Amino acid sequence: MATLPNPLPTLAADPSGRSLGLGLPLGRLIDATDDGPWHEPLLWHAEYAASSGAWTALGTPAARAGLLPVLIEVGGAEGGPGEWDLRPGEMSYPGDHDPEEILAEYWEYAIEEPDDLDETIAPYDEAWPGPVPAPASLSVDPDTRAAETVDALLDEGSWFKEPRLALVPARRSADIPAVIGWTGPVNYEGDTARLCAVLRSWEDRFGIRVLALTFDQLVVSVAAPPTTQEDAEAIAVEHFAFCPDNITQGHHETLRAYAEHAVLGQRVWSFWWD
Repeated sequence: MATLPNPLPTLAADPSGRSLGLGLPLGRLIDATDDGPWHEPLLWHAEYAASSGAWTALGTPAARAGLLPVLIEVGGAEGGPGEWDLRPGEMSYPGDHDPEEILAEYWEYAIEEPDDLDETIAPYDEAWPGPVPAPASLSVDPDTRAAETVDALLDEGSWFKEPRLALVPARRSADIPAVIGWTGPVNYEGDTARLCAVLRSWEDRFGIRVLALTFDQLVVSVAAPPTTQEDAEAIAVEHFAFCPDNITQGHHETLRAYAEHAVLGQRVWSFWWD
């Protein structure tokens, strides 16, 4: 995968990142993969729990150094990213993929799963309807929305057990899962960069930012969520193609219900793969 120059090795000799213009707390560099240590660190994460304000305080200057922020869950049954079987060597480059073609391909696969397909995907039929057009404008700055949303999730306290702020050498927030070789969706897609190509499209159209990763869950903020049920259903089609488990194994078993409760006006989209 094509990547930016990685500033993380600097932190081995300069843990605070002062030479990069940073003031990092105690943290650790992660290079562990399912095939042994990677040739350079994949990410850095703080040793202590993330708190409200940390995203802005650390993430903003880190971005100027070529590092983008993301929350990492280290308190799940699978542990932290050092135990996640990361596979960076198996990832392609998100920019090499056409997100519309990928979504159309995923849609064909996703519609094979439901027992009652007509009810599950109504008001749509089996034909791929195409991607949702971008709104005329984004309602807020995507990075501002991301910082506000992270603070709200951390203050709420129910989303994560032991969240850590991490920094990743990525070109775009949408690329973060592929850059670290995240394999959360491996039972659905082995090359996470293909999913990141879709995330790039959502980044361009809806102002999403990748907020958090657990072993098998992806959380993004949304600067321009849909404001009508019709638009929410159209976006839910893309979600169903991207992550069928959200509907077939989620709380909302039809596209209409999922659109109403998990997409319409929602500033956070969350995806989980079995």
